[in-house]
Amino acid sequence: MAEAMLVNDARVMSKGQVTIPKNVRAALGVKTGDRVTFIVDGTSVKVVNSAVYAMMRFQEQMMGEGKRVGMLTEEDVAAWITESRREETDE
Repeated sequence: MAEAMLVNDARVMSKGQVTIPKNVRAALGVKTGDRVTFIVDGTSVKVVNSAVYAMMRFQEQMMGEGKRVGMLTEEDVAAWITESRREETDE
């Protein structure tokens, strides 16, 4: 099923501030104190939840790194975590 599109307007105030409409905040999963990221592409702007965007960017940057270092399964990752914790307690 295609993702539903949400369209809403907001007025830009004298200091450049905009109130993000409640239904848009809900769709982004942002609450008071959260941060949003503005992604400008030509004349279009995408507003995204900063935490979600940061995780997506991190995942893109890490793509293929597990395979490169020989971590091919969840068990490989779990073993690495266990070994790392042992090394920390030995220090």
